[in-house]
Amino acid sequence: MNPDAQSLWRLPQWAFAVLLAVLGMLGPFSIDTYLPAFSGIAASLGATPLQMQQTLSAYLFGFAFMALFHGAISDSFGRRPVVLWGLAVFTVASAGCALSQSIGQLIFFRGLQGLSTGAGIVIARAVVRDMYAPHQAQKVMSQITIYFGVAPAIAPLMGGWLLLHSSWHAIFWFLTAVGVALWLANYRLLPETLHLNQRQRFHPRNLLAGYWQLGADPRFLLLALASGVPFNGVFLYVLSAPVFLGEHLHLLPQQFFWFFLVVIVGIMAGAWVSGRVAGQRTPKRQIRDGFVIMLCIGVLNLLANVLFTAHVAWALLPLGVFAFGWAMMVPVVTLLVLDLHPARRGMASSLQMFIGSTANGIVAGLVSPWVMHSTVALAGASLCMMGVGLGAWMFLRRRWPQIGNAVLQL
Repeated sequence: MNPDAQSLWRLPQWAFAVLLAVLGMLGPFSIDTYLPAFSGIAASLGATPLQMQQTLSAYLFGFAFMALFHGAISDSFGRRPVVLWGLAVFTVASAGCALSQSIGQLIFFRGLQGLSTGAGIVIARAVVRDMYAPHQAQKVMSQITIYFGVAPAIAPLMGGWLLLHSSWHAIFWFLTAVGVALWLANYRLLPETLHLNQRQRFHPRNLLAGYWQLGADPRFLLLALASGVPFNGVFLYVLSAPVFLGEHLHLLPQQFFWFFLVVIVGIMAGAWVSGRVAGQRTPKRQIRDGFVIMLCIGVLNLLANVLFTAHVAWALLPLGVFAFGWAMMVPVVTLLVLDLHPARRGMASSLQMFIGSTANGIVAGLVSPWVMHSTVALAGASLCMMGVGLGAWMFLRRRWPQIGNAVLQL
């Protein structure tokens, strides 16, 4: 924690949470805004469904790759420069997407978007721990998750509206404007939260030593799997939204908003509960409760899709409950990850994001195209994603039972 933290931010705590949440929102906003325009982009550029899926995969793999470095670089040069450079590159990449004349160009600029947007969420997590002690950090992390949840609800609605009243190009011009606004806001408001005495030497040998220290720590890897992979239980449906919502549930692109609204209400409610119990329950109990909720609703969702034809009247509700369980536990798991190696919190945030984003990329490129045409397969794959995270957490608790036992204190 920065010893000067109290003097770095004079405005209310919620305002700081909003600033960091907006940084984190950039990633999902870049995905969800253009999903309603899939068919329109494909028709305009003469792209196949597989090529359109590659615009997602390029973004996600670019996001995962650069996530390895955002935090590590910020450990040496500070949080603020990494955020500002990331936003600048995102703005240029969004303009490139808007100007693309072929599917190849769009895939390239989507990859460039992915390389840059990870700076926001990676650095935001490290900044929280720079500024706050564990108990307070959990509250702020939960507030960030609540505000963060607004983006996927607004993004598809905005994308559908822009597509209806203009063209798919307008969606990426809108993202360009968002990039400019965020750069200006962070240039004026975001303080440098990494103290000079806490910075790491920027040298290849030192960086490799840090990556080895974290990557060779099974506790870190298991915690990263426990937080990152279960998210794909919901994210799988987000990636499959054009087919799941359009073909299975017979919704129009402008109606996709309801799916995202249900999921985001779940995320916001789960994060609110996590913040309310901060300092009152042990991390172990919060994480267990989250997994119990996800397991129960995942099994019920699979059974419902096996026994009945999916219908919009009930098919969205299990996804909101699943998101609730995930959001209950993820702020706590993230803090456990960051505190394993306090001197390398930026790098820890990077590697955690890399593991989760790699899983996202695999789901986008391989799992989603394989299962999206069957609601039973979607429900089964979602349950499997949760099972990977649950298995990682159970193994961690068996091998290191002391982790998560202490209530987070100020």
